[in-house]
Amino acid sequence: MVTLMNDIQSDQERPKDKLIVATAALCGCFGCHMSLLDIDERILQLVELVEFDRTPLTDIKTVGKCDIGLIEGGVANVDNVEVLREFRNNCDVLVAVGACAVNGGVPTMRNQFEIKECLEEAYIHGIGVENPHVPNDVEIPLLLDKVHPIHEVVRVDYFLPGCPPGADTIWLFLTEVIAGNAVNFPYSLIHYD
Repeated sequence: MVTLMNDIQSDQERPKDKLIVATAALCGCFGCHMSLLDIDERILQLVELVEFDRTPLTDIKTVGKCDIGLIEGGVANVDNVEVLREFRNNCDVLVAVGACAVNGGVPTMRNQFEIKECLEEAYIHGIGVENPHVPNDVEIPLLLDKVHPIHEVVRVDYFLPGCPPGADTIWLFLTEVIAGNAVNFPYSLIHYD
């Protein structure tokens, strides 16, 4: 862990010696990104330490070469798989952020049903459905048979649990990893009872 910063900095193409961070939300509620924003004014300190690549903060749609990739959400469709593989190929360190990324979370509740049942419930038998039909358009990503946590699709370097992890937990994690330190969470930041 102590060598992480040295390994990341070995790439001499760093603008202003800042680490590059990218984020993505797959299948889930986007709550982990909201926790990142909940670091409040510390986001300005974070901007001093890192340059953001793909993230809702920049509106960049593809991920370039980066040091740290933060992924929230489960893997539910073929687009999620593509984004996740793109992140793994481009990020030196990949972090599963939140319950959906770590263990599939709430989206895995659909795993007990066949896809056909889920689609019919949503688009044909659902309350208030008008013009019942299952949409079939090339713009809609194909669903996977099951929702998966991200480590079942690619190698993950760190797991940051919680639904969502709190802003202080995310802040401590990022600042320690960026500084090249081992991450030691106090119990107050990682208990969920």
